[in-house]
Amino acid sequence: MANNTNLGAAKAAKNDEFYTQYADIQKEVNAYLEYNPDTFRDKTVLLPCDDPEWSNFTRFFAQNFERLGLKRLISTSFAVESKKYKDYEPTLFETESPLFDIDKTRIKGKIFELTRDTNQNGRIDIDDLEWHYLDGDGDFRSPEVCALRDQSDIIVTNPPFSLFREFLGWILQANKGFLILGNFNAVHYKEVFPLIQHNAIWIGNKAFGGGMDMIMPKGTFDPKMVKKYYIDERGNIIQNIMGVIWFTNIEHGRRHQFLEMMTMNDNIRFGKNKTLKERGYVRYDNYDAIDVPAIECIPSDYNGIMGVPDAFLGRYCPEQFEIIGLGAGDLAKEIGITKNYRGRSDLAFTDPATGESSCPYSRILIRKKNEKG
Repeated sequence: MANNTNLGAAKAAKNDEFYTQYADIQKEVNAYLEYNPDTFRDKTVLLPCDDPEWSNFTRFFAQNFERLGLKRLISTSFAVESKKYKDYEPTLFETESPLFDIDKTRIKGKIFELTRDTNQNGRIDIDDLEWHYLDGDGDFRSPEVCALRDQSDIIVTNPPFSLFREFLGWILQANKGFLILGNFNAVHYKEVFPLIQHNAIWIGNKAFGGGMDMIMPKGTFDPKMVKKYYIDERGNIIQNIMGVIWFTNIEHGRRHQFLEMMTMNDNIRFGKNKTLKERGYVRYDNYDAIDVPAIECIPSDYNGIMGVPDAFLGRYCPEQFEIIGLGAGDLAKEIGITKNYRGRSDLAFTDPATGESSCPYSRILIRKKNEKG
């Protein structure tokens, strides 16, 4: 067992190594607890490739171990030589441990576990974490991390966006609960959209849009390439990353809130959307549906198919709507969207004011499910 008294101090001194802020994790997790206080009770939570020494995921779940009612917390890290940035410095937590090995720390991943009150102070928290080196580099696809996945109930992390498809498949292959961050463009992936359409996965509680302020690793941050960022009181470089949202298959309350709507006429007369006021509800030229330019323009008195912006998924209530399909690309072909004026299988309409054909930016096709909607 390692001495963990320096973990909190190490994080406070250098918690800019990884990305997600503690407050964002807390806000998201609290939404699931409000819906079901027992969401994490008696569960094993795995935080893969999470660099436990710096991770706010590890910090949050360790500090809230008893409040959440966890049975076991497992956090794994990627080996130093496998990381993209090279200014890595071992933490005091690691270097002051009798387990520290300067050679292993560069090529081996690490595993941190929390199950009990190791220091016998009457509570289970971050100071009770125990750790050792993994046999391999800690890649989530390695046999030993796969074995940890199979032992867990819920997987929570911020995976590399470039590996999102593979990482999500890795989770679902084992039929695990999950809460992970990703780019909203992932909703268009052929491996992802059908899962959303059929309610196998959905968007988390955080509002769709606005991005997320995230901690940037100093080894990958170039201020010459970034227009807007700030440095917080702890010296962390904070940058807003657009399009970051939570994906999950864990229930939360917002997912079941019905969307309030007005009639088509009232939306045109009293609504604030300029596009709708100018052209009304236009029909697509290559698919039997109307175009809805914004979520607040979804009408209460139309029962046919509607094309709505991607942001709808952040307000999607499965009791109120059904998702018909995606309005672009190969998935659009599958629901009968024919080629448009550009020769592509994307939705298109003719502007009633100009007579010109155009394509909406991105549309998901939906239909109301019942009269209450």
